[in-house]
Amino acid sequence: MSPCAPASVSVTSGFDRWLDDQSASASNDGDADAPDAPNAAPDADAPNADSPDPEADPEIPKRFLPYTPFEKQRAFHKSPAKYRLFGGAAGPGKSKALLMEAIVQANDNTGVNTLLLRRTFPELEQSLLLYFRRDVPRELYLNFNDAKHVVTWLNGSTTRFGYCAAENDVYQYQGAEFLFIGIDEVTLFTLRQWQFLTSRNRCPVPGTFPNMAGATNPGNIGHAWVKSLWIDKQPAAGMENPECYDPDDYDFIPARVHDNPIYAADENYLKTLAALPSHLRRAFLDGDWDVFAGQYFDRFDVSRHVARAEEIDWKPWWPRWISIDWGFEHPAATYWHASKPAAAFRTAGVSPAHLPSVGSSVGARHAVPERDAWRDAAHPSASSFSGTGTPACAPLLRRNPSELGSRTTSHSINARGQAEACPTENVKTSSTPHQTVVTYREYVTHRTAPRDLAHEIIARSVAQASACANVTSSAFALHDHDRANSHPREKIDAIYLSPDAFARRTDEASIADQMGDVFAAAGFPRPVPADNDRIGGWMLMYQMLDANEWLLTENCIELIRTIPTLVRDMARVEDVEKMEGDDPADAARYGLKSRYATRAAYATERLPYEARLASRVLSADPTVRAIQARKAQLEEQHRTHFVPRRGR
Repeated sequence: MSPCAPASVSVTSGFDRWLDDQSASASNDGDADAPDAPNAAPDADAPNADSPDPEADPEIPKRFLPYTPFEKQRAFHKSPAKYRLFGGAAGPGKSKALLMEAIVQANDNTGVNTLLLRRTFPELEQSLLLYFRRDVPRELYLNFNDAKHVVTWLNGSTTRFGYCAAENDVYQYQGAEFLFIGIDEVTLFTLRQWQFLTSRNRCPVPGTFPNMAGATNPGNIGHAWVKSLWIDKQPAAGMENPECYDPDDYDFIPARVHDNPIYAADENYLKTLAALPSHLRRAFLDGDWDVFAGQYFDRFDVSRHVARAEEIDWKPWWPRWISIDWGFEHPAATYWHASKPAAAFRTAGVSPAHLPSVGSSVGARHAVPERDAWRDAAHPSASSFSGTGTPACAPLLRRNPSELGSRTTSHSINARGQAEACPTENVKTSSTPHQTVVTYREYVTHRTAPRDLAHEIIARSVAQASACANVTSSAFALHDHDRANSHPREKIDAIYLSPDAFARRTDEASIADQMGDVFAAAGFPRPVPADNDRIGGWMLMYQMLDANEWLLTENCIELIRTIPTLVRDMARVEDVEKMEGDDPADAARYGLKSRYATRAAYATERLPYEARLASRVLSADPTVRAIQARKAQLEEQHRTHFVPRRGR
């Protein structure tokens, strides 16, 4: 049928009423007039949903949009929120719902523009454009410009299909106005792209309501900000004006494959989803926003790696240090860390099975402390015991690195603080406690001058509960020279600052010098450049989490929220993709990598050949272990003599 004049055809008359009329028509006409299948065209003789009285003007031809939404799709279409998110799992009809939303809004309002986006053109071709060509009858639109991917509807409105492969591709829409913007797989977009597109979501036509919608599965580069805005209902990290966030503007309509009648009965497809690896299955089948494809720290588990500070038996002799990721326009993140022995948990009223297990060889490799950092003989309370009550072997890291060379036995400390010998192989295979790093305090701020930031860090480095965020007053025993002070400070061994702070200047002094002057005046050490080996740092963090040798206290809110959202860089798969809001993770990486990189190498070089290989094979997965073993052998073949870094 040839296209008709815009004045002679109306496709819909309000999406809410259209949906209700579709439902009423199906129920009144009975099975004979009902669509044969979901999303199929209604009967040609069914009443037209465009008008409450189909006989009002028999000269006007009627057009039907062949779309009968499922229950979850209806909930998405009827949501009154300004920003909607639909999906969360694979197969609930997300893309189809997004396409139909744009079509109906364009046809319901004369002379408006709508926009549908994917991240790349191949993705656009395989989803939204495919559904449009297949499911939208030709008589419903005036023309389709295949070169510009723009549909012109019978009432003069348009729907544009676009993509934003590069970060700055969103600026091609600068100056444009769209009543509706729909983004398919919105987690492939960045927060900055989303925020810019919201500025294009406007319409001069009176009585219209500009709105946006996204459809997605968990995962990918935008997982963190999408989860914050729609799932956690809080401002996303990287938002310049978080105080402007209104949770009432955001509505999440969760849907899974079982909500789609087409796939709910497809045993083969369900079987395929069920056979996926655990993280993919939880994301695509269950719509789990806490685990997803591409996640770097897939071993991070709040129940294992986060503890209440009151559960830790803090001691004043534990080494403590600070790591800082400097930022002004980007947030500045600061973390306080401490090295603790494994038996530092207060077990009163807590079952040992629920305490974090810290037994593996990673600590011996990555956590070689300073001389006399541990004084177990003088402090029997720090002794280590296995879960069965038998004395466990003390970790190798409790001795100087020079003593690690050819030892064939390890030692444990009995209840009287006396050393007992036990075989070294037990250290490797049993649940032997090792030194654990506790990240116990965070400070994340925005647009804070260097000297002011240093003052804030000093103010928080006190050994009292009032400034320690959930840490009791007994958690930090005071040194003798601090007892007279009203706010005694912790003894900080080192401050690791992001390397760019040593090169950047805001006045005559560098940022590092400005902060260093404030720290020195307060008796703190001057900051030193942090180790910025990204791949080595992320791997170290992963291994320590895998071995339960890195623990976070629950007040480190931003870090706990950030770590699970980090994804792999598609170009450098061993690295983490840079993203908005990754500053807390960078600051934590500085703290772990800068502290232990050189000491770990120093200790490992003195181990026998077999022990050096074993120290690199850490994963519980057999395939990963084989890869790590082969990589370790190759590294040993090209091994050069280790020279300790001067001053370490």
